[in-house]
This record gives sequence, C-alpha cells and structure tokens, in this order.
Amino acid sequence: MDEEIETHHAEQAQLSAAVLTMSDGLPALGIVAAVLGVIHTMGSITEPPEVLGHLIGGALVGIFLGVLLSYGFVGPIGTSIKNTFDAEGKYLQCVKAGVLAFMQGYAPAVAVEFARKSLLSNVRPSFYEVEEAVAALPPI
Repeated sequence: MDEEIETHHAEQAQLSAAVLTMSDGLPALGIVAAVLGVIHTMGSITEPPEVLGHLIGGALVGIFLGVLLSYGFVGPIGTSIKNTFDAEGKYLQCVKAGVLAFMQGYAPAVAVEFARKSLLSNVRPSFYEVEEAVAALPPI
C-alpha cells in the first residue's frame, strides 16, 4: 500500500510541478518580449513621440502579459492541480489506515474510526454521520 501511495504521489507531482515551473518562467518570457519591443522601438527612434509612445507601450505589454499569465492563471491552476492530487493521496491514506487497523485486530467500527481520523477536517464526516451511515446499511 505504501508503494502504491508513493507511486501515485510521484506521478501526480510531476504534472503539477511542470505546470508550476511553466508559471515560474512566464515573467521571464514577458521580460524577453519587452526587450524585443524596446529593440524594435530603438529602430524607430527618429519617429515622432506619438509613434514612440505606442511602441514603448507595446513593449511593456510583454511584461504585463507574462506576469498576468503567471500569477493570475497558470500558477493558480498548478496549485489547484497539486491540491487535488494531494486530496486523492489523502483518500488512499484513509483506506490504508482502515485496512491496517482491521488487520491488526481492531473491531470494524474502531477501524473505521482510524480511517475517519486520517481525513482532513474539511472532508471528514463526524462520528455521528459515520454511525448513521453504517446503521443505514442493509444487514449482511
């Protein structure tokens, strides 16, 4: 079970790390775009101020776009992917806790309690919710 959880975590971590790395690189890409815009502007240095202002503004859009995409879109998406995968891993740890407790000889209700306690508080059912759900099951 530990190997399966570790493999799950390693596989999922690669995807979220790739998205977060892309997010980290976007501001630098925006700087490159701005430098290219400044180079283009320098080629038109003899133009009137209205034209130069437009060209300089275009160069600055590169920085703005890189930062906006990084911190406004790609970074939050990468963090969301990571959080989703971490929650899936927590689910596997919950199953592991319940199975191990049952294998160690604990009563099924106690094994379920071990599993329930391993969940994060925002998704953990209360003790009474678990009791009601178990009571509602048809007899075996």
